[in-house]
Formats: sequence, structure tokens, C-alpha cells
Amino acid sequence: MASTPSPLRYPGGKANIVSMVSEIIKDNKLCRGHYAEPYAGGGGLALSLLFKGHVHYIHLNDLDRSIWCFWNAILKNTEEFISRIEKVDITLDEWYRQRKIQKDRDNQNNLDVAFSTFFLNRTNRSGVILKAGVIGGLEQGGKYKLDCRFNKQGLIDKILRIKKYKNRINLYNLDAIDFIKATRGELPAKTLYCIDPPYFVKGSTLYTNYYNPEDHKKIASLLNRLGKPWILTYDDAPEIQELYKSKRQYRFNLNYSAGVKRVGTELLIASNKVSIPHDLNVSKISFQAEKDEIFRAM
Repeated sequence: MASTPSPLRYPGGKANIVSMVSEIIKDNKLCRGHYAEPYAGGGGLALSLLFKGHVHYIHLNDLDRSIWCFWNAILKNTEEFISRIEKVDITLDEWYRQRKIQKDRDNQNNLDVAFSTFFLNRTNRSGVILKAGVIGGLEQGGKYKLDCRFNKQGLIDKILRIKKYKNRINLYNLDAIDFIKATRGELPAKTLYCIDPPYFVKGSTLYTNYYNPEDHKKIASLLNRLGKPWILTYDDAPEIQELYKSKRQYRFNLNYSAGVKRVGTELLIASNKVSIPHDLNVSKISFQAEKDEIFRAM
């Protein structure tokens, strides 16, 4: 699995499709332009594209206050955040303390929430902040302990690299639909929206702010009318295929790290303004062929 420039471990993170998205950017002459993610999450894909020079500015949005606090802290309070990393003891007592902060995050200051988010992300299974337990279990009897994903110097180095680019990173804390509506008229024509909503099938087990079917319909309604170039990645669910049946759809393989590591299949959906390179490692979905296959199997 490709390494990520993000300090966060994120379920469903897309850092390992950098080559696919960068080829789409090149093919559509969007290089050195703007890149926007309504669901930033771990931000690994956006940061990779920025660091490699494929895009010049990135716009990261996340409604989840915990995630927003983390990004805000490392961009605006970098030294204080790094100091906390250096001083913290990676112990079960500290894990309990940070978990208590996270559970009461609405009554905590932004920096405390930011560090709590980071600490739990690095010490919980698969990086899931509140819906997963600590690595190694509460008895710490497993093969791996809670500090196995907490390489302090490596994480500090990632944060310092991000700081160097902070003038080209724009951060928002909006609902995804509000973010798209707020930025679609402000961002230049040379902008690609890369949209990665919460999974349709397992979103409620992975994310704090997950979607119900009506939420998925609302984002589909907006995107089907969005004039800017956009691509969309999703878990491969028939309900999602139906919502975007007027758009070109493709399947691609993705390495999953939440739970058991495995290779799964996801959807890539492209707006009418985006061309998909012929040599991209994706397979176009022929809905008529799939219907014929289902009919033959009956």
C-alpha cells in the first residue's frame, strides 16, 4: 500500500489512487490548478497531489469538527501541536484521557479536540476515532501495542512538511453541499472537485458523520447539476450506480485497511466535463451487459 503524506490514518483513504487522479488531471489540462475535496478526511490524496506539483492549491473541507480541528491546529498552531506530540506519553491512561476529551468535544477547546483526534487516530484500530477500540486491546495483550502507529518523529516530519505549504491549503468546516455551493462560483475554471462521500454500505460503522440514503440522494442531485469538472469515488453499490445512471461509471481496485486488509472494488464516476484516459487502470461499466448477465443467470 502506498504511504501517505497525511499524519492521519483514515478508513477509506484515497492516497493510493494518486496516480489515477493525477492522470485525470493531466488529461483534462488541469495541472497546476485548484483541487477541492468536500470530504477531506485524512487528506492524503490532496496532499500528495499538492506535494508532487500536480495542483497548486487545495481546498479541504470536513464537517466533522474533530477532523477540522486537527487540520486547523497543524496549519495555525503547528509549534504547540508538535510540542504536545513530543511531550505526550503513549499509555493506556493517556488513551482514556484523550477518549474522554473526544466524547465531550463540544465542550472542549479546538486545540484539545485536535490533539485528542490525532492521538486516538494513531492509537485506535484502523484509525477509527470513536467507533473502534485501542490497538492491542484494553489488556494490551495483542501482538501490537497502542504505540505501534505512533512514530513521533515521523509524524512531526509530516506536519512540518504540510506547514511549508500552508499558504496553498484552504480549510473549511461546512456541510459538503454548502461547501460546493459556496466555492463553485469562486474557484477558477481550472478546478477539479474530487468527491469521496462516506461509504453507502458501511459508513455508519466508520465515520462520525455518516450518510443515510436521503443524504446520498441530495449530493447526487447537486453533482448532477454542477458545472465544474468533478470525479466521484464510492463503494460499489447498486443504489449509487442508480443515482448516477446518467454519468459514465467505472470500477477500480482499492486496498482497504479498515479491519482485515484486502483489495476491494470501488466506483469512479465522472462528470460530463471530465475525460477519462483510455490507459487508466479502470473498467467501464456497461449497464446493458450487466443486465444481460443477470438475465442469463436467472
